[in-house]
Amino acid sequence: MAPRVIAQPSLDAVKDVLAQSRGSPNPPNMVPVTASIPADLMTPTVAYLKISADSKRSFLYESAATTETIGRYSFVGADPKDVLVSGPGHGPECDPLPLLEKEISQCRVATVPGLKLPPLTGGAIGYVGYDCVRYFEPKTARPMKDILCIPESLFMLFDTIVAFDHFFQVIKVITYLRVPDGDADIEKLYREAELVLQKMIQKLLDPKVPMPPQPPIKPDQVYTSNIGQAGYEGHVHRLKEHIGKGDIFQTVPSQRLARPTTLHPFNLFRHLRSVNPSPYLFYIDCADFQIVGASPELLVKKEADRIITHPIAGTVPRGKTPEEDEKLAEELRNSLKDRAEHVMLVDLARNDVNRVCDPATTQVDRLMVVEKFSHVQHLVSQVSGVLRPEKTRFDAFRSIFPAGTVSGAPKVRAMQLIAELEGEKRGVYAGAVGYFGYNRSSLDGKEIIDGAMDTCIALRTMVLKDNVAYLQAGGGIVFDSDPYDEYVETLNKLGANIQCIKGAEELYLALEKESAVITPTSLTQPLFFCVRDVNTQNFNIHRSRDFPAGIFINEYLLVFLFRFFFSPSYSVCSAEAAEKTSSPASLLSVTQRVLAWHVRSSGPTT
Repeated sequence: MAPRVIAQPSLDAVKDVLAQSRGSPNPPNMVPVTASIPADLMTPTVAYLKISADSKRSFLYESAATTETIGRYSFVGADPKDVLVSGPGHGPECDPLPLLEKEISQCRVATVPGLKLPPLTGGAIGYVGYDCVRYFEPKTARPMKDILCIPESLFMLFDTIVAFDHFFQVIKVITYLRVPDGDADIEKLYREAELVLQKMIQKLLDPKVPMPPQPPIKPDQVYTSNIGQAGYEGHVHRLKEHIGKGDIFQTVPSQRLARPTTLHPFNLFRHLRSVNPSPYLFYIDCADFQIVGASPELLVKKEADRIITHPIAGTVPRGKTPEEDEKLAEELRNSLKDRAEHVMLVDLARNDVNRVCDPATTQVDRLMVVEKFSHVQHLVSQVSGVLRPEKTRFDAFRSIFPAGTVSGAPKVRAMQLIAELEGEKRGVYAGAVGYFGYNRSSLDGKEIIDGAMDTCIALRTMVLKDNVAYLQAGGGIVFDSDPYDEYVETLNKLGANIQCIKGAEELYLALEKESAVITPTSLTQPLFFCVRDVNTQNFNIHRSRDFPAGIFINEYLLVFLFRFFFSPSYSVCSAEAAEKTSSPASLLSVTQRVLAWHVRSSGPTT
């Protein structure tokens, strides 16, 4: 049984907050209640597995960056209180934002003095598919084939969130005390919120981790493109004709690959986050399908009253050596084509921001900085502005969506040509994935304050449905684009996800051949444990006293498995500490940083 939680704010503080705003125009009807535990022996992926085991819908939202201001938080949630969907065959065929705004506007979260919380404490988590643009810009609407048959938008509403603060290495579990109209037994509601926290923390502290079931791998599956090389190059030729006529300046066609796989979607996500760390990593289980992504690009974010967007345009592959890598980066910086395309899209972003922000505050914070990712390098800029008082975060989202980097310029005409050429719904691809937090009530209850918003563009994103993985990528076409080079660029962008599927399948095939199953278990009685030398960064495999004699396990395979399963910050230990200890349990007490795993074998292997 987990120890009794210490909840914040206290019951008396909750009563004071509600009393202070009583009789005001916008009194709070929700009060956040939170409890914390250390995060040094827990990762977001382990937390997700623990709390989502019995849930049909859930999410994990994290970042590879971990500074005080960038990627500081990861969020996990399961069992949403409600789900909002839109699109033919799933829900209303309309702009999904008013539906979402109406739902969130009913929530007024209390401002509690002295209570420090992450930007997301509850709210709507999900996606707006690219095809929703037909509701924002009716001129782009036309009949489209629906290959994936998923909702045009889907948002899950959560009252309970698990938030990892990577900067302070703490886990905050946050839930809400909902205050009904009229008299209410606040103490009873508070005790119920405490119980929710208690149960969630008990799940997190349970040493058992329910692993996703992994069926046997079917190797050598084939990728199928919806248009192929000839089709994509044909699109480039046609778009260049439109550019030559002055119809558009730039546009972004795409191709989609379909690839059968028996990989469990979460096992695929675990591999993706290890081979393609990105600012936006996400796994969303929508019950009938799953979304796995590692996006490099922020779409739109609200920080206080400031709206921020990050245009990315201009791509080269990573080099095989540091010298080649820097040479390619320098070529990207000096490419007249890429610079011209990038400046055009920065101007488009400024125009989108100006539509909802005070133009005097709109600025380019960063211009054409080379950022490096696992398989490619990009030119990245940042544009921001102060939101006008009469505008909301939903207005800002609608103004910027979809990004010019996945549509083109002028945006409306570019999207019309994309629809004409592609003829199929893009689905999640090039849309947005992220969250909209609940609105807040000011301390005196007189004002309503917009909640948080953080969304990324659905790039490097896979949709898994009915044992098929769907991948999609495109590239910006300008007057001097080479059709073959543009086709290759889409393959470079798809490369990280293609390699991810291949690598994950090879891993589980190796496990099948070794007749071994690896699962997290008790921290005190492993058969094997792993130590990383902080000086050399080498991994060492140690057998415990409990390991059965006469069983052979390939230790090179085990090292590879530990590299895959371990987050580096959770397997740190000095070699000296390992030498001085005689058992995994004592080693754990020395370091407090080692996660142990059982390796079960069906018998001796040769």
